[in-house]
Amino acid sequence: MSLINLVNEKPVHLVLAKDRVRSVKRGHPWIFPEVLRELPRAPAGSLALLKTADGEILAKGYYDPASKLAFRTFALQKDKLDESLIAARLGRAAALRDALFAPFDQTNGFRLINGEGDGLPGLVVDVYNDSAVVKLDGAGAEAFYNANGLAAWLQQRLAGRLATVYMKYRTASGVKEEEERGRLLAGVAPSAERPARFVENGVQFQADIVQGQKTGFFLDQRDNRAFIRRLSNNKRVLNVFGYTGGFSVYAGVGGASHVTTVDVGKAALSFADANWALNGLEPSRHVAAAEDAFEFLERAGKAREKWEVVIIDPPSFAPSKQAVEKAKASYTRLFAAAASVTAPHGTLALASCSSHIDSAMFMEICDEALGKARRQGYVLGVGGQPADHPYPAAADELRYLKFVTFRLEN
Repeated sequence: MSLINLVNEKPVHLVLAKDRVRSVKRGHPWIFPEVLRELPRAPAGSLALLKTADGEILAKGYYDPASKLAFRTFALQKDKLDESLIAARLGRAAALRDALFAPFDQTNGFRLINGEGDGLPGLVVDVYNDSAVVKLDGAGAEAFYNANGLAAWLQQRLAGRLATVYMKYRTASGVKEEEERGRLLAGVAPSAERPARFVENGVQFQADIVQGQKTGFFLDQRDNRAFIRRLSNNKRVLNVFGYTGGFSVYAGVGGASHVTTVDVGKAALSFADANWALNGLEPSRHVAAAEDAFEFLERAGKAREKWEVVIIDPPSFAPSKQAVEKAKASYTRLFAAAASVTAPHGTLALASCSSHIDSAMFMEICDEALGKARRQGYVLGVGGQPADHPYPAAADELRYLKFVTFRLEN
């Protein structure tokens, strides 16, 4: 079965109105509508040639005239964009994960395909032991890739390991009715009653791949969770925006005396409790609080409560460039409140998954927040996304995850 669909017999010709030649040749995978001379009428997912004003073919990829990413690059100049190219890149991506995680006894929850970072724009595949979740980013990717063909490839490549291949739909709002959240591509249908079980650095987890956020779990924080585990022995730990308890469970396994997980979602917190129990941890050492993060921190600050390890891992506050200034203010307020409830000589870990907040800006926000809380900090570690979440060297904006750990004095 084919891996891609032939949406159009003849490729669409796209002509640059602005000079992006150097960027394209260096490997940046995106072309925005405003840098094209015109947006020809064509179906989303159409094969396209990107050309200079002089007619030179720069790249080949797929086209979506209604998207903010009008063109996504696969191949440069003379390279062919065909089934063999897609198959080769899928194979290289899988080989990298084999090198990282095989024999999959300590970690079998990981990202198998990371879109542009694996030369497969718009395609994400996460693996949770015997379940694979496919996500296609937008109408262009949905039309270009053959989801059933990808499922067949996954079953062949992970032969004997996969019971389920499920496609998770993506919408602008991120919300669909339950029956529309995705569809089964192969194998046994997933459900909330049958969560995906997997292991990460030897820690046991389960995830709801149907109704959970993203593909069910935030795999990109794996390395940062391991760092927190090493710092948690005999400590009181607060995990804010804790979702299904990833950082909380690592802290518990690391010997934390007590862990508090805060999240506004009651369903997510039920998984946090379940993941805690899955690792044989004492129930009395964990409390799940279904509260607004800002309100919780404000109340804890007024009550002069302190935790020796505090983790703040919020959702993206800056979904667009226009939202950056407002996001900076929200991050600063949140991080300052978190610093205020961190014990003297305690650990404060701050994260952002906003791609529009770069590393330098994030450090400025952290510095401003610590100053606002009148706390002096020392950086213990600067982390980001792990090796199964690669990104193109020419597209630093795809290095979205920032994770900075401080020791706070006074």
